[in-house]
Amino acid sequence: MSQILGVKFNDYGQVYYFVSGPFVVREGQSVIVKTDQGMGLGKVILIRQAPKEEDEVDGEGYKPIYRLANEKDLESVAESEALSKDAFKYCRKCISTHKLGMKLVDVEVFFDRSKMVFYFTAPGRIDFRELIKDLVREYRTRIELRQIGVRHETQMLGAIGNCGQICCCRRFMRKFVPVTIKMAKEQNLFLNPTKISGICGRLLCCLSFEQKGYEEFHRMCPKVGKKYTTSLGSVKVLRTNFFKKSLSLLTEKYEEREVSIDEWEEIVNKPPSEEVMAEAKIRSGRGRRDGKRSDKPKDTRQSEEKVSSPSQSQSDSPKRAGKPERSDKRGGDKPERRGRPKKERSGKSDRSKTNDKPQRKERPAKGGRPGQSPSPEEQERKATGASADTGEEKTKRGRRPRRRRRRPSKK
Repeated sequence: MSQILGVKFNDYGQVYYFVSGPFVVREGQSVIVKTDQGMGLGKVILIRQAPKEEDEVDGEGYKPIYRLANEKDLESVAESEALSKDAFKYCRKCISTHKLGMKLVDVEVFFDRSKMVFYFTAPGRIDFRELIKDLVREYRTRIELRQIGVRHETQMLGAIGNCGQICCCRRFMRKFVPVTIKMAKEQNLFLNPTKISGICGRLLCCLSFEQKGYEEFHRMCPKVGKKYTTSLGSVKVLRTNFFKKSLSLLTEKYEEREVSIDEWEEIVNKPPSEEVMAEAKIRSGRGRRDGKRSDKPKDTRQSEEKVSSPSQSQSDSPKRAGKPERSDKRGGDKPERRGRPKKERSGKSDRSKTNDKPQRKERPAKGGRPGQSPSPEEQERKATGASADTGEEKTKRGRRPRRRRRRPSKK
């Protein structure tokens, strides 16, 4: 019966699955397989039995291994590792000579030495054409320069995380899952960059491990900060506890109470009990009594104001009687105000009787001056003295005539 083998080509690489075929393979052995990039030597880390013909065929898409590795294959692998170390040193020297802003991380040499891959990190794009020419001239094989991110750099080099253990990406993670700040908020973590960031400077990969559990817990829990009617009365949800699977509630008595999720499902959307209703009635009765006591001084003040109001009205009545009655016409006499001269309204009364518009004061001619003799109409008005000057005419007379600017005479 054939077996399905999980093969790993390096410590931090992914696991690829192959079929053993006619070979009997044990866990920990090295095998040679055919890949898209040529022949490769890998180590078996996982073995499982292939399904029977009656069951669904899972191993139909898997490729078979080429053969088992021997001593010569292991020696060639050791030589390729030594070659990768020399290539790493030589490449760093070339980078410094060309003054390129890149950091070399690792060098990988294929099993048949048909290709060498140089992994590096850089903040942007780099022109490394001259570097490739130097590497091809030195090793006489295909050269590939591959730019990677900071997470893959940490995965290749390895590091110790905040928890004191080797980073998860180096130990067992093979694919990176996107991590967002929303995960940290849902898990009630302090949004301190030093606490929620890893060695690589990105958000911790372990935030995604428990995200599914938090999502299921939040689906079961009510919304935080909302009020609900329960058998305990009206309560407000303060916070949730993922580890205890409980809720913290604020009751009508302003007391904090912790309830499990199962208890919450029993008490929510149920009418309050008799004890709670009795306590609410007692509290409402106390509130009414306090309100009545507080209203008494207000009533006494109102009664005092009512008693004082008739005396004030009697004292005010003679003052009102002494005031002169207002005339219907506008021309009636008005009391003089202090500090202001009395204005004559006779002109307005004459206008209301005769409905004649006052004649406008004619402006002097263009060539005239303010010192000239008055017009004949003004002389007639002064001689007759039929009507007094109105307020508007006074204001017009009080205005000073505008002085025209004299143009300088041309010499």
